[in-house]
Amino acid sequence: MAPETVTIQKLTLADADTLLALSKKTFFDFFAHLNKPEDMEAYAAIAFTLQKIQTELNNPNSHFFFAMLDGEIAGYLKLNYGPAQTEFQDQNAVEIERIYVLAQHHGKKIGHQFIDFTLKEAAFKNLQYVWLGVWEHNQKALAFYEKHGFKVFSSHEFVLGTDKQTDLLMRKEL
Repeated sequence: MAPETVTIQKLTLADADTLLALSKKTFFDFFAHLNKPEDMEAYAAIAFTLQKIQTELNNPNSHFFFAMLDGEIAGYLKLNYGPAQTEFQDQNAVEIERIYVLAQHHGKKIGHQFIDFTLKEAAFKNLQYVWLGVWEHNQKALAFYEKHGFKVFSSHEFVLGTDKQTDLLMRKEL
């Protein structure tokens, strides 16, 4: 299937409510069936608040983007530069902290377009690599990133409520 053309649109503070709803929906759609409801709710109470989203949108080193398909939001991407990165804070890298596509738009190659967009942004900024963290049990995402040339280089703990999970850290050299 040929990729559908999406428009990648940078978000502003005015998009906070929409981003909050989309963030929570996609997170629950992807992970609720694999985790305990109380752990999902405990995490959501901290991660998905309007104040947290506004703080992230106001950070000059974090950039959010919507994938727009026929005037409709199909997914979103969050990139972190320098001190906004969750680890390393490497000035020579960009972190993909979040990349989500709504379930009804899976198979339309939107995730691929987000990766291509990120790689072009990183190359334009003369960065050396792109990195991200992905849950060790998310085989579909691991395969997706490996297909795009990302390789596991480390891991870290991710706490979802009371559940200590392991994220694999992956990177792609430019």
